[in-house]
Amino acid sequence: MRMLGASTLIGEFFIIGFAGLVAMRTSDLSVSTVWTVSGIAMVLCVLLCGFLTRPGGVQLGWALQIALIASGFIVPTMFFLGACFAALWWASVHFGRKIDEAKARFAAQAAAQGTPEPDAA
Repeated sequence: MRMLGASTLIGEFFIIGFAGLVAMRTSDLSVSTVWTVSGIAMVLCVLLCGFLTRPGGVQLGWALQIALIASGFIVPTMFFLGACFAALWWASVHFGRKIDEAKARFAAQAAAQGTPEPDAA
């Protein structure tokens, strides 16, 4: 799950940066306000990559998705992009957990048979 979730979050990092550029030009907000909010969200994306497997990491990711959709009130295109990334986040969490479960089953079977596990890349 960590790899899929981190990939989604890094994509969001760039989208938030580009949305900040658009908001700087099209909204009535000051440049410092736009970049403070965008910067905090971008840093949160990067930090969250390391916290995905910890308790509350996925929930914090969902809060970020909601904030990304809500940013559509400033940059209307973000309603669409936020919904797309929320769907990607759901897929990352859902299928990532299935992959983790399959890896655990494979490792348990390999341990039961006494065969060495292949090196994880």
